[in-house]
Amino acid sequence: MSLPPIFNSSFLAEAGGASPALFTFLGYTAAVFSLAVIANYLRKDGNFLSEYFLGNRGLGVWAFALTFAATSASGGSFTGFPSKIYSHGWILGLWIGSYIIFPICTMGFIGKRLNQVARRSGAITVPDVIRDRFRSASFGLLAVALIVFFMSFNLIAQFKAGSLMLKTLLSGVGVFEVGVTFLRDSIGGSVDPAYLLCLFGFGLAVIAYTTYGGFQAVVWTDVMQGIVMVFGVIIMLPLALYLVGKGAPEGVGSLEYATSRMVDMSPPRRGVAVFRSGGPEGTGASLGAGSWIRIPGADEGAEARLFKVIPKLALEERLRERGEPWVAVLEITSPGDRSQVIESQGDRIRSDLLLGDLELQGYAYGAEAGRKGVYVTGPGPSPSSDAGFLPLSLVISFFFMWAISGSGQPASMVRLMAFNNTVTLRRSIFTVAVYYSLIYFPLVIIFCCARVLMPGMDAESDRIMPAMAVFLTENVGAGWLAGLLIAAPFAAVMSTVDSFLLMISSGLVRDIYQRNMNPGASERRLKRLSYFFTLLVGSAALLGAVNPPQFLQDIIVYTGSGLAACFLAPVVYAIYWPRSNVEGCMAGMLGGFISHLSMYVGGIFANGSFFRPYRLMDFDPIIVGLLVSFLAGYLVTLRTPPPPEDLVRKYFYKPEASTGA
Repeated sequence: MSLPPIFNSSFLAEAGGASPALFTFLGYTAAVFSLAVIANYLRKDGNFLSEYFLGNRGLGVWAFALTFAATSASGGSFTGFPSKIYSHGWILGLWIGSYIIFPICTMGFIGKRLNQVARRSGAITVPDVIRDRFRSASFGLLAVALIVFFMSFNLIAQFKAGSLMLKTLLSGVGVFEVGVTFLRDSIGGSVDPAYLLCLFGFGLAVIAYTTYGGFQAVVWTDVMQGIVMVFGVIIMLPLALYLVGKGAPEGVGSLEYATSRMVDMSPPRRGVAVFRSGGPEGTGASLGAGSWIRIPGADEGAEARLFKVIPKLALEERLRERGEPWVAVLEITSPGDRSQVIESQGDRIRSDLLLGDLELQGYAYGAEAGRKGVYVTGPGPSPSSDAGFLPLSLVISFFFMWAISGSGQPASMVRLMAFNNTVTLRRSIFTVAVYYSLIYFPLVIIFCCARVLMPGMDAESDRIMPAMAVFLTENVGAGWLAGLLIAAPFAAVMSTVDSFLLMISSGLVRDIYQRNMNPGASERRLKRLSYFFTLLVGSAALLGAVNPPQFLQDIIVYTGSGLAACFLAPVVYAIYWPRSNVEGCMAGMLGGFISHLSMYVGGIFANGSFFRPYRLMDFDPIIVGLLVSFLAGYLVTLRTPPPPEDLVRKYFYKPEASTGA
């Protein structure tokens, strides 16, 4: 029996070796695992669950601030957010204000009181707080169910983000290409083998260190990852400005030139096409994703047309019932972009083909051929919305979503239960606000520059962050630096994944098993179950990410807004309103969940997609969900009996020997 082609010696020789960027990245990964080992070794004897899931509530300023910030700066911040900036331009700067005041709203609004309530009840998880505050096991189980539901979606998005970054870094590395070829020969073409290989590599790594190290490993890897994120962005910013400035006329600054280029840009068109060879038979051409095709103008002196073959997933519905010759394409409409691609790609552009058939659709707010200026004015171009991306009502919605509803995220709440005193909290608010400023303002500039430097990535804009990192470093002759720059968004994803894994596993072990099934469970059994469920949840999310939705930010917005609609009102009422009771807060939680979900389900009928929700008066579902949740909680509370006096006294009267924050 002969060996598969990939094991042929000549094939291996041609595959080449590893890139310098890979070694940089592997060094970073080794450091992450080292911290997990150290955290496990230093874990104190005592209450295992409190140590594993909360670090015994002993976080100081830097540990608390950076783990809070790194967890919030997820794959959405470094994958979805850059994708939106690339696709829509300067208008995305409107999001920045909400990111900067997010720590003030979240940490300042509920931080101190939530920490106090958690300490008084001995709570380890958010469902713990809810269960004990209202003395209701059913309410605690409802909270667990909603956390598992939403965070499972978000875990899938984060796994996809990490895999896309790893795929970009490893592209062209010999060993990786060998593995991809072997996998392609083994499973066929149903799933991208490069993505699949990276998915399992990333997934198994983050599951392993989270399972082994617990909360302390997560915190200290978050600290390191938070530092890496800042340095990554700070390095990318001058490189992006430098490369943009190289093409600018003398005396014109980089930002001025980037803006002038974006003023002249018009959105691309997406669709499906058939390209045929120029021979007598006119047979269909075999074209892979990423191929560039130049078609001469139909009339004398007419501009040539430039197409890029894009992944079929981008237009799956339009290709589903077509024959093999049809491919998904993106047509570049900006003359400046066409000239840039032709100059940079050179001989790699196919010019020997004829356009057999073509069906295109434009972008909203710029659908007309040649419409300029849409990347520097609102609402910005959109491939899916008739109103464009950011009408005023949606701007307001997103501002509230990130600034206010962040307070309703259980992952953030858990961090607020772990700091050691109020001095730590006050200093951390300032630290996180500065940290976000150092990340998000530069990101807008960097990826507006990417709009200019790397045309043609609109259909796969989720890859723009790692692709930009590679592009910048290769063009300044520092390829090894790409590993560090990709480590920045990779760190953001890892810090979010590990937090969500612990959130879900803590809910299963603490809130379901220990609190309802076996209150007398030994420390040894709880330890084993914590390891088991962290591993199980991570593995399930890994499998769910094999074929995820296309755009990451859509998933992240859905889960973030959904959690806020469910949890913000009940938690605020629970910690600030003595009159609040279990009936009212359950009504608020269910009201927020049902109203938010209904608008997303309505999107299936109104817009043809679950992730394109129905918007009441153009407001995002988060606004409706929060209003319904707060109103339902308030009205039901007033119409039902007050809570027992001993509960009110426990949580709203200062104890004789206070241990609160």
